Amino acid sequence: MTVVETRAVTRRFGSFTAVDAVDLEVGPGEVVGVLGANGAGKTTLMRMILGLLRPTSGSVTLFGEPPGRATRLRIGYVPQSLGLWRDLTAAENMEFSAGVFGVPPTDTPAGAGGRLVGNLSLGVQRRVAFAAALQHRPDLLILDEPTSGVAPLSRARLWEEIRAQAERGVAVLVTTHYMDEARQADRLILMARGTVVGRGSERDIVGSLEAVVVTTDRWEAAFGVIEDAGLAATLAGRALRVPGATTGEVGAALRAAGVDAEVTTGHATLEEAMVVAATS
Repeated sequence: MTVVETRAVTRRFGSFTAVDAVDLEVGPGEVVGVLGANGAGKTTLMRMILGLLRPTSGSVTLFGEPPGRATRLRIGYVPQSLGLWRDLTAAENMEFSAGVFGVPPTDTPAGAGGRLVGNLSLGVQRRVAFAAALQHRPDLLILDEPTSGVAPLSRARLWEEIRAQAERGVAVLVTTHYMDEARQADRLILMARGTVVGRGSERDIVGSLEAVVVTTDRWEAAFGVIEDAGLAATLAGRALRVPGATTGEVGAALRAAGVDAEVTTGHATLEEAMVVAATS
């Protein structure tokens, strides 16, 4: 059975469309990553799936039925804000969360139990929030930027746990802006301006997109020229990469500014595909 299914789900706030006709499916044991820049509609989509926001149109089903009290009992949710009480200890937060679901509290992450959540590092807070979300052994995990602001080692440990849950058969829907994390998902959905602009594997999303590669001793001057031309450039070593542009327009801008450079092309990266989606 499909755990999460949305069909043309749309959410408007007045004249602003935050999510526009999004189709999505997540099956048991599957990790689906939702990518997109800030404002792409990721969090609004998550809130509709959870039943916290009513869709303007379209449909959401969880475990074959609309979101409701019964489906919430089968979901573990970690919001961007973590959902922890900062003036309670980590152990008290765990007890409160377990009580909501009617299960005994599980062990608090090492070193956190008796300390106020507000006094814990962000990495430890995220571990507590994740542990709290797992206490009732959910069938669906919804994680909204679960490792934002966390050190790489802590991020890796959290993803080990995400994978362990998927292996147990839990469906996982996760938003992230870390590309190394996105590559750990089984499938990806790329959103921009509320719509899905790419889906599938990294290769599916990047497709035939190319980036112009600029090699020059005057890379700082080249960077300024490219930006002045209204193009998005990133520095890779001492070369510049300009996704979604053509060699003709980049070369013409550099020549007009008197900057000597070698201009070639190469396959775009997932990061660059996301930049192009957000700016096109």
